[in-house]
Amino acid sequence: MLHDQRLPDLLDAFSSSDPTPGGGSAAALLGALGASLLAMVAGMPKTKSNTPEERAALDAARARLLELRKTLMELIDRDAGAYDRVVAAYRRPKSTDEEKAARSGAIQAALKHATEIPLETLTACGEVVEAGRTVAASGNPSAISDVTVGLQTLMTAMSGAMLNVQMNLGSVKDAAFVEATRVAVRRGLESMGATMRAIMTSPEFMELQRQSSALLGDEDLNVFGTYD
Repeated sequence: MLHDQRLPDLLDAFSSSDPTPGGGSAAALLGALGASLLAMVAGMPKTKSNTPEERAALDAARARLLELRKTLMELIDRDAGAYDRVVAAYRRPKSTDEEKAARSGAIQAALKHATEIPLETLTACGEVVEAGRTVAASGNPSAISDVTVGLQTLMTAMSGAMLNVQMNLGSVKDAAFVEATRVAVRRGLESMGATMRAIMTSPEFMELQRQSSALLGDEDLNVFGTYD
């Protein structure tokens, strides 16, 4: 399994000429990495104010983040498997009308499955971001850069998952499925955007933004991007 491989071997798999693992698996990997960073901060002994309430909130967030990381690790392999299923469907025989009909049905079923997998990745990443809200609010202030890197990684993961949904959805003929998927993607990204705005407009993150911009000589530069 991909997610059980040593890091150099996993990177070799991604850089090989084989089509899998591809962008969908990479999105899931990034999501798992972002969840890991946030879980690390949630597990630090020191919290923002060292209150029992913060400790309890961070412990709950860490448990949820590790659960979501496991899901995302599994999605690395599931995405590669979904692509293989699409390839197998396209390779089915098409000599007779019956074979053509069976092949067409298999292709559409495989494409739907290949669309659902990155949608699961997008959804899981959105849930990680939501759990990250607790980490950002109550975690050790000295780890604010780790939280930010984790959240930025998750944004990239969600964008990658969305692109994979988009590519597969373009060949799906079921109009109701297409519309339902579009609605789910839109809601997921809107929810993530709202959560990211709430986190990044807090005083601590605004100050980090100011310092980062000043380092680059432009205090008006939005280093961390927008979340509209």
